[in-house]
Amino acid sequence: MSSKKWRLWRIRIAIFLAVVGPGFITANVDNDAGGIWTYSAAGAHFGYSLLWVMIPMTLALIVVQEMTARMGAVTGKGLSDLIREEFGFRVTFLLMVGLVLTNFGNVVAEFAGIASSLELFGISRLISVPVCAAIVWLLVVKGSYKSVEKVFLAASFFYFAYIIAGVLAHPEWKTAAVATLVPPHIHDFRSSAYLYMVVGLVGTTIAPWMQFYLQSSIVEKGVTEKEYSASRLDVIFGCLFTDIVAWFIVVACAATLFVHGHREVRDAADAAQALRPLAGEYAYILFSAGLFNASIFAASILPISTAYAVCEGLGFEAGLDKKFSEAKVFYWLYTILIAAGAGVILLPNIPLVKVSILSQVINGAVLPFVLIAMLLLINKSGLMGKHTNSRFFNIVAWATTIIMIVLTVAMLFGGSG
Repeated sequence: MSSKKWRLWRIRIAIFLAVVGPGFITANVDNDAGGIWTYSAAGAHFGYSLLWVMIPMTLALIVVQEMTARMGAVTGKGLSDLIREEFGFRVTFLLMVGLVLTNFGNVVAEFAGIASSLELFGISRLISVPVCAAIVWLLVVKGSYKSVEKVFLAASFFYFAYIIAGVLAHPEWKTAAVATLVPPHIHDFRSSAYLYMVVGLVGTTIAPWMQFYLQSSIVEKGVTEKEYSASRLDVIFGCLFTDIVAWFIVVACAATLFVHGHREVRDAADAAQALRPLAGEYAYILFSAGLFNASIFAASILPISTAYAVCEGLGFEAGLDKKFSEAKVFYWLYTILIAAGAGVILLPNIPLVKVSILSQVINGAVLPFVLIAMLLLINKSGLMGKHTNSRFFNIVAWATTIIMIVLTVAMLFGGSG
């Protein structure tokens, strides 16, 4: 390789490393406690039969995340900002209320994951939840954007634990591959339980909060139109990695729990416990440690994404590089979400499993509203200039929106149970 070509590659690598973070982090946070439970339940209850969802879901995730990041880089504004400017305060306010309520269920699910994962190692939730809530709060409130991002990037790579756990489960690789590539039979969609899980899988993979967090992160990191080609790689790599991890979680539970008749998984910790005698001690430890990492990781990000979205949408200062005194509403909302989410877990007789899975299904049901707003914004030439959507991106994004509406309606009003 000539010295000129080598210099060009060094410049490209340097640009990529400068912008890497938002896309990879956002996609991986998606494999949170609620997500891990949903993937585990899909594998335990339906075996390999839901793996076909992964390919269209990954394509949709890449398209939606790329659209979000592109809007952030081109406009220099968060998604909430753009929605308020284009659709008015009333629409924005209603969307923010829905987002806060939906995300609160997700935050509760994260602290449920922290509690149940550390209980597997003998640590009471009365200790683990308050301590982890304090750690999460201090990390974000006392850190800068760069320091917080480094911690989140390190946490993202711990998801390799699930790939290893999937291999240790010794799945039927040929059966899993065929199930991934072959579409399901039409009669599967007559079952409301099957539809519920499909909507939950999509909702936990392309969650509404992700679009608000990713676009805000792109803006706060300072990624511009000029650097966007490198940032696009960050987004695509993050989406591929997170869905590979999701595939291995489904496969691990299908190869062990489903095969041995453990069809009902109460939560992700239950899946880890059930794996112990079936896949071995190492798979159990990796699954449990991965659950803790995913839960505390997402318990940091989800309240941030909510605070970003609400403050941008309603016109308050927001940002991790601002001091508490400079962005009081941002940090107070973040604090309240963490305190309330952790507090719910310490209450007796809370149906954590139902809250966790329902939060993912609600994500899927709410997603079309966010996608419609995004599609209307990104196709405005006055806003995006030459960076409006291509025909392919519009087809994939509108198809995702319509399919999710149809599936949600079918889940609510049809199906045999």
